Order: sequence, then structure tokens, then C-alpha cells
Amino acid sequence: MINWHKRYIEYWKKKLNVSDYGVLWISFFKGIFIGLLIYHFFIH
Repeated sequence: MINWHKRYIEYWKKKLNVSDYGVLWISFFKGIFIGLLIYHFFIH
């Protein structure tokens, strides 16, 4: 599972042409977006 995840991350890094740091920022904003959707539809 760990090796699959590493390959998956490398695939998207190449496809989007971003660094490790860029992947971290994408993940951060994706988490905020999903959190806001959950808040909007289930809590609010």
C-alpha cells in the first residue's frame, strides 16, 4: 500500500509539474475545501 501511494504521488507530481512543496499546498487547500463543504451541507 505504501509503495502504491508513493507511485501515485509521483504520477500526479509529474502530471501537474509541481514539487513536493506544491503537492503539500494542493493538499492543504483541498482539505480546506472539503472541510467547508462538510460544514456547509452537514453542520450549517
